[in-house]
Amino acid sequence: MNKIAQIFDSLEYGPAPEGPQPALDWLESHGQAFGHYIDGKWTKPGDTFASENPASGKILAQVSKGTQADVDAAVKAARGAFKGWSGLSGYERGRYLYAIARAVQKHSRLFAVLESLDNGKPIRESRDIDIPLVARHFYHHAGWAQHLNRTFPDHVPYGVCGQIIPWNFPLLMLSWKIAPALAAGNTIILKPAEFTSLTALLFAEICDRIGLPKGVVNIVTGEGETGQAIVEHDGIDKIAFTGSTEVGKAIRAATAGTGKGLSLELGGKSPYLVFEDADIDSAIEGLVDAIWFNQGQVCCAGSRLLVQESIEERFIAKLKKRMATLRVGDPLDKSVDIGALVAQIQVTRVKDLLKAGASEGAVIYEPDMDVPGQGCFLKPTLVTNVSPANSLVSEEIFGPVLVAMSFRTPEEAVALANNTKYGLAATIWSENINLALDIAPKIKAGVVWINGTNNFDAAVGFGGYKESGFGREGGREGLAAYLKPAWEKALKAAPTTKATSAKSGNPLDATQLDQTAKMYIGGKQARPDSGYDRQVIGASGQLVGEVGEGNRKDIRNAVEAARGALSWATTAAHVRAQILYFLAENLDYRRDEFADRLKAQTGKDGAREVAAAVERLFAFAGWADKYDGAIHNPPQRTVAAAMVEPIGVMGIVAPDEMPLLGAIALLAPALAMGNPAVLVPSQTAPLSMTDFYQVIETSDVPKGVINIVTGDSVTLAKTLAEHDGVDALWFMGSAEASTMVEKASTGNLKQTWTSRGLAYDLADQHLFEGDYLLARATQIKNVWIPYGA
Repeated sequence: MNKIAQIFDSLEYGPAPEGPQPALDWLESHGQAFGHYIDGKWTKPGDTFASENPASGKILAQVSKGTQADVDAAVKAARGAFKGWSGLSGYERGRYLYAIARAVQKHSRLFAVLESLDNGKPIRESRDIDIPLVARHFYHHAGWAQHLNRTFPDHVPYGVCGQIIPWNFPLLMLSWKIAPALAAGNTIILKPAEFTSLTALLFAEICDRIGLPKGVVNIVTGEGETGQAIVEHDGIDKIAFTGSTEVGKAIRAATAGTGKGLSLELGGKSPYLVFEDADIDSAIEGLVDAIWFNQGQVCCAGSRLLVQESIEERFIAKLKKRMATLRVGDPLDKSVDIGALVAQIQVTRVKDLLKAGASEGAVIYEPDMDVPGQGCFLKPTLVTNVSPANSLVSEEIFGPVLVAMSFRTPEEAVALANNTKYGLAATIWSENINLALDIAPKIKAGVVWINGTNNFDAAVGFGGYKESGFGREGGREGLAAYLKPAWEKALKAAPTTKATSAKSGNPLDATQLDQTAKMYIGGKQARPDSGYDRQVIGASGQLVGEVGEGNRKDIRNAVEAARGALSWATTAAHVRAQILYFLAENLDYRRDEFADRLKAQTGKDGAREVAAAVERLFAFAGWADKYDGAIHNPPQRTVAAAMVEPIGVMGIVAPDEMPLLGAIALLAPALAMGNPAVLVPSQTAPLSMTDFYQVIETSDVPKGVINIVTGDSVTLAKTLAEHDGVDALWFMGSAEASTMVEKASTGNLKQTWTSRGLAYDLADQHLFEGDYLLARATQIKNVWIPYGA
């Protein structure tokens, strides 16, 4: 039998190698040693480290370790270039972005080969997925640059942006960061991952060749210390980071109180749900893409297979058969499915996690196949016989390892899918579109794919919930992450006010028994756990009343009640609007009473503040059923529905001033968007909000949706910031307390908005009756829905 006949009989793939020489020639043209690209020039190589080919262990080039002095120089260059770059018209910036896109396309094969050499990913993926998407991002944002002022009026760029990217998609992550930042008018210092710096350096040369103004893009290579120097640099206005959750938490702590913009795209443990009516063969092909694409080194990898019990046995059998046909080998071979992991340390980590999972009872399956003896290779792996508590189910592995469990009902599937600290992505396979669209909103993840997986496009936002980070990359919301309202830059420090203290003496002489206002938790009036009260002193020093001294247990009870009211998010927006209208109406009925209470506490005529609070409730009642999402049309045969969703339980610490309007101005947008809240009212004048719970009780507000805990604002804010049951926290207070809140929030990476001691005028209708607070009370979930026969 001749060879061709044998090939048709066996259907085996022959080798299809891609030549590495052009990439090696480019490296040689730089002497296989690189400095940094700063202010439009290459620095001389300094103290260097090796960038190796993980498939062979061969050294590709020496890359410089960025020092504090290098970062200082890059920041100086970016600051010097900012005025000129941001001063260009959007059209002029867009032309540069377009030129970058064209250059990437022109040299796409060079980029693809260099990426596969440096990272270990199969050339098919870098050539057919990564590099085309890089060009797409620059094309897309070239258009955004020109239309920026129309879409984001009265917004300005942050200034100098520090960007730190990972090693799993080196050039694609660079484009996700640099393209929107440049379109918005920012200048950049980018640090690529130490394992995979080479395509970022090639990109720097592209910037030089197309004539990008010097200092606009600066590439500083290095290890963790270089990234730390960027994060902590006082001359940087925004940090954008993609990487591990642990490092993301450290960055959140390091930037606390600095006022720097921050977006974090972190880890994941994404569920892959297969229902019994799914096209099993298609679901298995999708699963191959979900977990063994890029060797499983994907933050949104579908690493948790949840398959309906009725088809589990058949599905697992077919999956094992498909695994046996996957080809592991040289990344430059176009017939290879799985290349090399990025470094030996990653191989060791995956093996150690598998060993730990097996010791907990997991069954490990690997197909019988050949794997290269040299280089950082692993077989595709399937893990079964695990419970949700197994470490392989809960920990992000970041390797070619799939963990499988079963479910019986859709409700159980959702519970298992959400049983994770992460919330980056999810995949749903079902031929019943009604079922799929019912499940998608219930999964706590920033991206949901239906009957497909790993779909990405520059027009569609990407980012996570919970400990997968906050902020979005791509689309309108990704561009918005590099802009801020112009008025924020003009904010001054808020004047400090000294509360009037009560006279010391016997606490039994302080007040009559009927002057103590209770807290409001779970739809009921509640006494403080501490057993103590705090006096409310009017502007002239007179005793106005008393409120409970809230403590950690009161916050715990309030958060528990709020979590029990999370169904507020699924209440029809029209109904939420109606309830807010009721609140406004019932407050208006009692306007004289509330005005008198305000005057007693503050000494000011309260009629205007009550009227403003009623109007603010009306404003956000009007927004409840109008602040919604969009439908994106990416190039694939899909639509992506950008759904606006509430964040979850929100802690709100209101300002001391404007005790009624200050609280209502923050509470109303949170409620309108479907968030239950725990409110800490003004600590100096809390009686307006303890009176308000009588309005709540007559306005059809479901129990637990609004909870009010009185006491020391800073103490209670710290408890809220540390509580894992709180998903977001708004705090208005001093700069020092704001810093504390942002640092304390790192435990579950809750989203925070703090005033940092600045004079935010919540009475300003133009600024605070619309998008500014609504955007902070919501997050975007993009649901990808395929269409076509």
